[in-house]
Amino acid sequence: MPAIASLNAFASAKLAALEAQSLRRQLTESRRDEAMWITRNGKRLLSFSCNDYLNLTQHPEIIAASVAATQRWGVGSGGSRLVTGNHVLFDALETKLAALKGTQAATVFGSGYLANVGIIPALAGKSDLLLVDELAHACIWAGATLSGARVLRFAHNSLTHAAELLAAHRLEHQHALIITDHVFSMDGDLAPVAALQNLATQHDAWLMTDDAHGLGVVKSSSHDVPLQMGTLSKAIGAYGGYLCASRPVIDLIRNRARSFVYSTGLPPGTIGAAIASLDLIAREPDYAARPLALARRFTSALGLPEAQSPIVPLILGPAAAALAASQKLADAGFLVAAIRPPTVAPGTSRLRFTFTAQHPVAEVDRLTALIRTQIRPLITLDAATRT
Repeated sequence: MPAIASLNAFASAKLAALEAQSLRRQLTESRRDEAMWITRNGKRLLSFSCNDYLNLTQHPEIIAASVAATQRWGVGSGGSRLVTGNHVLFDALETKLAALKGTQAATVFGSGYLANVGIIPALAGKSDLLLVDELAHACIWAGATLSGARVLRFAHNSLTHAAELLAAHRLEHQHALIITDHVFSMDGDLAPVAALQNLATQHDAWLMTDDAHGLGVVKSSSHDVPLQMGTLSKAIGAYGGYLCASRPVIDLIRNRARSFVYSTGLPPGTIGAAIASLDLIAREPDYAARPLALARRFTSALGLPEAQSPIVPLILGPAAAALAASQKLADAGFLVAAIRPPTVAPGTSRLRFTFTAQHPVAEVDRLTALIRTQIRPLITLDAATRT
């Protein structure tokens, strides 16, 4: 069999296996003409699946800032930041991020994924220990694997398990790093950051938090955390990743993080937009508080645990049930994506609702009524125990 034929056969077999498990994914063109509305296959849907929590990707002020930066500094940065790509807007953004997070310095990456696969291997190696929350984002696990360090997972948000692992293994390793999301992307719950920092201090370990889904919409008291990572692509409405830390750590990252050293710098327009977004969030705290308030209205009406972030999961169980529920909501004019393995564990496929600042209250209430009458009957008994 020719090489291309065997490759195509391999790919086709893998796709067929995914299809049989209701796990095959397809790209669907999505036109976002307005902050919350998406047109798909000719149908206009109100999206409850976007991470644009403050609707800033479509905000006139943010768009204007991006256009102005592009007109002044060009479309791209032209190279790695260590060569010629370090345009003047980076310093302004990194200064704002460091001030917001209470650190000496910050540095920006091309994306959140690039940040984690660069930061973690730059700080940990074969003689070190990494403790990672079992539900941490995929890019944290990718960075941990690339580091070559010993990687141990601790039960989700379990201080007891993390403490047991440190007590048993910390002294075997030169350095130890505890890594967790701040807001967990699929469950919407928060890490016990203060308690994890206390635990890290007790065992001479470093704590790193990923605030991708918290920045701008969930208050954080993590100024004592030495390594604060996050993204600019969610509530900030732009693109990129960052690390806020001490000046020596940031200098080391700029020298040793391969995804920083060997990547072209972000475009000026993207940085200009992020700066304007941070300014708007600081200026309008009531607006920034709206996504969480709407999420709590939703959970209260459905008798679910109170939302801790703008993310609310409704676990249905089988992947097919989640797909069916998503389609029912689409038929009613709502876009709520079905989240399936491997993004979540088998048997925990779900609808993941994300609330934004500009969602109309009446539409949130209409969605709530549909969940109560059309979706809850689809939940398996086993899944119901986890909602």
